[in-house]
Amino acid sequence: MRFLLFFLIGFVSFASLGQERVTSVFGSPSSLELSMKTYPEDREAAGVVLFESGRNSVKLKNNKIRLIKEVYVKMKVLDAKNFEHATVAIPYYTGGTFDEKVVDIEAITNNSGLKSYLKQASIFTEDPVRNWAVKKFTFPNVQDGSVLEYRYTIESPYFVYLGGWQFQSTIPKLYTEFETEIPGNYVYRRSLVGNEKLYLNEVSLKEDCFWLPGYEVNADCEVALYAMKDVPAFKKEQYMLSEKNYMARVIYELKEFYDFKGNKTEYTRKWKDVDKEFRFDKDLGRQLGYKNFFEKNLPASVLSMSDPLKKAKAIYYFIQSHFTYNGKQRILSDIRVKEAFEEKTGNSSEINISLINALEAAGLDAKIVLLATRDQALPTKLYPVLTEFNYAIALLKIGETTYLLDATSKFTPFAVLPTTALNNQGRVLDIKEGSYWIDIIPTKKNVAYINAQLRFTEEQTLTGKVSETYVGYPAVEERKEIGTRGIEDFKKEKQKFISDALLTEFAVENQNNVAENLKETYNVTITPELNGNKVYLSPFFLQTFYDENPFKLDTRSYPVDFGFPVSQTFLMSLDLNNQYTIAEVPQNTIVKLPENAGECSVVYGTTGGKISIRFSLKLNQHYFTPEKYKSLKEFFNAVVTMQNKELIVLEKV
Repeated sequence: MRFLLFFLIGFVSFASLGQERVTSVFGSPSSLELSMKTYPEDREAAGVVLFESGRNSVKLKNNKIRLIKEVYVKMKVLDAKNFEHATVAIPYYTGGTFDEKVVDIEAITNNSGLKSYLKQASIFTEDPVRNWAVKKFTFPNVQDGSVLEYRYTIESPYFVYLGGWQFQSTIPKLYTEFETEIPGNYVYRRSLVGNEKLYLNEVSLKEDCFWLPGYEVNADCEVALYAMKDVPAFKKEQYMLSEKNYMARVIYELKEFYDFKGNKTEYTRKWKDVDKEFRFDKDLGRQLGYKNFFEKNLPASVLSMSDPLKKAKAIYYFIQSHFTYNGKQRILSDIRVKEAFEEKTGNSSEINISLINALEAAGLDAKIVLLATRDQALPTKLYPVLTEFNYAIALLKIGETTYLLDATSKFTPFAVLPTTALNNQGRVLDIKEGSYWIDIIPTKKNVAYINAQLRFTEEQTLTGKVSETYVGYPAVEERKEIGTRGIEDFKKEKQKFISDALLTEFAVENQNNVAENLKETYNVTITPELNGNKVYLSPFFLQTFYDENPFKLDTRSYPVDFGFPVSQTFLMSLDLNNQYTIAEVPQNTIVKLPENAGECSVVYGTTGGKISIRFSLKLNQHYFTPEKYKSLKEFFNAVVTMQNKELIVLEKV
């Protein structure tokens, strides 16, 4: 049987006309590359990739079919002090019957005719995560102007993990290409991620490219070449999902395979197939069968509750209190609910599947939800790829209301997910009705509220009481900070923020009762600095929500995702107590985002020898498309100006 190519997808359906392929020879940088001192297109870049290539092909190695991955990279160092790519990490898979092998690692540092070669003894092996290992090395003698080159080969028996190619990085690339030469009996889906355009996009047929001893007919291969030129550095900024969602790359997913007898094996499944397998999976499906165990281990007072919502909350807080999260995320392995409950410690799935079992033991309707955390790429919705999920939470239905629950954190109240889980959508696995997608919507009530009542004394000090209230995600973050530092260190850190201040009678209410609002109260004494007979006072010396604009890029090609909407309020009453008169206060200001997405205002009052300040910031939306970036950046420029660049001027009486 001759295997001809019959599968081309989307962006690989035409050849690039009039574009020339760039080439490079390992160990022979040009004089122009060696003398290069700057990269005008990005003067902040500490280095630039001059040339980069990857090639995947299929070969016989010791009479075994292997996927051969060959990589060659050449980089220019422009600023050695800030260059972060001189240490190279090569991940490879070790979790199957056979391990992948990394061979033929070579690296050279080129410095104006002087070559420094990597010694094999300087290559180390690490095992950072389950089923994956890393070969790691650091280039010798790296300095400003160095040209670094390295190459290696991975021999793999796993055609499912063909990989793909990362065209974009945190440093610019002048040229990067990926070539595959794959027999036509391996059929892959392909997709291009990111906004960068392909420079080369060529697909051709190579006849008789692969053969096996004992078979009379050879296989034809698809030869595909994808390249990009002048790829800008990907610049991370605050409030974004994983960069894997936006950095330019090509992804390969094995769809089906035909053996040399013509038998077909499909690798792309449908969700109904996954649902069927899920019922009997020992690490996921079967772990949901411990209702009887939890019925025996739940407090009788909880099981006897008649109100389903009160019962659900009691179960949630029981599981949250019982377990200590070990920080491990598991989906497809290492899930043992009963043992974890008895040991009172578990990974994310063990804790949340325990929660599901406990809810069902109490007669409530609970399901498991698979998702990818915010630091992972969003799972594809076209077909199930379970390896794209790394986290599990619980879904609870009471009447027509749905609640998403995660009991791993000690700081999250009922129906408030940890921020790491706020990643767009999850897949509900329903054994009886079939799985389906669900939106992950954050809780809407997220409040930080600060109220200060202060007055000047005859000794020229400023003293008074401050109360702070936190609700929703601000309360989660505040509790986490207190829990990490301890109350005394937390108070000292808060005191550092306020110059020349003394905090006394510091108290926290509901620190461990996450079902209630978190409250902090304290007395503050401040000695403002006199400049002649004047005091220059920042209105927000107690609290600035934003010290600087988090958005610094001129343009941003990926969305802004705050995770949740938020309301931040600062109130202060300043009694001058006949010690000062008002020389100047800032103007009242209000700025708004388009489409009622947000609003920020500051209002000053000056009556009866007092100054009142009311600052209010509301973000009604948490997600903004790249088209809205400019208005969002301008909005926060105004917010930072309000809070950091305006002064109250007082004159001594």
